[in-house]
Amino acid sequence: WPLINYPSAARWRQRPLSLWACTQERQKQSILWTSQGNKDFPCVAVVGLGKNNAGVCGTENWDTSKENIRQAVSAGCRLLQDLEVSHVEVDSCGDAQSAAEGAVLGLFQYDQLKSKKKTKVTTQLHGSADVVGWEKGVMYGEGQNLARLLMEAPANHITPTAFAKTIEEKLAPHADRVTIHKRPQAWIEEQQMGAFLSVSKGSEEPPVFLELHYNGSPDSKQPPLLLVGKGITFDSGGISLKPSASMDAMRADMGGAATVCASIVTAASLKLPVNIIGLAPLCENMPSGKATKPGDVVRAKNGKTIQVDNTDAEGRLILADALCYGHVFNPRAIVNVATLTGAMDVALGSAAAGVFTNSDWLWEQLHRASVVTGDRVWRMPLFQHYTKQVTDSQLADLNNIGKYSRSGGACTAAAFLREFVKAPHWAHLDIAGVMSNKDEIPYLRKGMSGRPTRTLVEFAAGLAHNG
Repeated sequence: WPLINYPSAARWRQRPLSLWACTQERQKQSILWTSQGNKDFPCVAVVGLGKNNAGVCGTENWDTSKENIRQAVSAGCRLLQDLEVSHVEVDSCGDAQSAAEGAVLGLFQYDQLKSKKKTKVTTQLHGSADVVGWEKGVMYGEGQNLARLLMEAPANHITPTAFAKTIEEKLAPHADRVTIHKRPQAWIEEQQMGAFLSVSKGSEEPPVFLELHYNGSPDSKQPPLLLVGKGITFDSGGISLKPSASMDAMRADMGGAATVCASIVTAASLKLPVNIIGLAPLCENMPSGKATKPGDVVRAKNGKTIQVDNTDAEGRLILADALCYGHVFNPRAIVNVATLTGAMDVALGSAAAGVFTNSDWLWEQLHRASVVTGDRVWRMPLFQHYTKQVTDSQLADLNNIGKYSRSGGACTAAAFLREFVKAPHWAHLDIAGVMSNKDEIPYLRKGMSGRPTRTLVEFAAGLAHNG
């Protein structure tokens, strides 16, 4: 029963009780008030970690011990936060990195725009058993929290321009290793990214093509890992307008760009010895007199024409041009991340992100990383069966929706993206199902999840250290 301790403060030393316990069996946690004379830790949260022999579970596809620690530490820290405790020392619980992740992720709450805010809690490792692991866990957690911050913020606060500025500020301390290009609309037009422009033209907000270069490898010629994120900062559906119910959640339709950029910020903080390039096509998808109409045909950067039968299938259009452009860097692997289809949420829910890939090697790398982080991935089919459904178009080379619209929507979307990929190692992560959290992940509060940022970071770290 490892402890989460609250260091001394006058308000708690004044409590007359020598011992008081409040247990919540479901969460396996307790609060203990120690004696009045205990000046070091007058308040202690005690948390249960489950079975001591838990480890990697083949059925669950994660390390149960690590998940238990994240959940337990998160629960203990929140108990103390509810008591308006402002500083907490956390026991390593046998895995300092997981403990730190649980603390940092569990305490996050988006309340920037509220007058009444949660108590801000700072945490530190109790003792010095594994300071390196603790600091690594803090950076992993803060990376995911950055993605959560971007995804949760209202769309009038995080426009394409504001998104790019935020990432630029976060990467400023790493200017010696990072180069940032905020490409304007004129550049996008020069690149003949007709698919991207067809989405952005319905909005008054100008598009931005954000390009990040993190040069962490001692070998400057090392082929980079290319990460591409869908950056729709608000998705109304365009002319194919979405239902109004829950449309507000579409402020997080830039979750792919948020997790990709946050993972690069984290890689820079960790000084990972790997080269990474991040691409984020950023725009809004809005209806107006200038917006793309259902049935319009647009031309992508690689020259392929696309019949846009549903303007709400816009993410694949902006990714198509970004993927084409990314090949100029001759990457060792390409991973694109997107809140792409509601069909993915139907298929897997919030348990795991769906992975469509042409590479067994790349799948193994991603899967191994997800077992460590507990933020799981699951492989989905990339059959020619689905390709035929997007190449059978009446007016163009491709259609942006499958010919059987209600069948295999996540799979036909992946098949569409594959038409813009030549690299032998490419993976598409559809994160629509893991975009938000209700109560499924105990150490994340309700709201936008920032998943799978930690898995992307762990994946990049694996490439850095294992080649």
